[in-house]
Amino acid sequence: MPITPFLAYQAFEPEVVETMSAAFVATCDALGLEIGDDDDPATRFVAEKVIELAQRGIRDPDMLRKMMLKEFDLVESASVSGRSFQPRV
Repeated sequence: MPITPFLAYQAFEPEVVETMSAAFVATCDALGLEIGDDDDPATRFVAEKVIELAQRGIRDPDMLRKMMLKEFDLVESASVSGRSFQPRV
């Protein structure tokens, strides 16, 4: 799971790790971040925030992704070719 390197001895059920990983990957993709770059501060921030939100009981991957995009002041908007993300104005 892509988020596993960031868990640092924290125990989560496998389903929760799967949910966090899906939200982490979707958020990194939207932000153009490299998922395999554990040393990138922005990637680490995304992982830490996803973990924090999951610890608070948010377990829906779509909700986690939306909350993360809001954290970066981005909003989802529909586009002809699929999803796109734009800075909030």
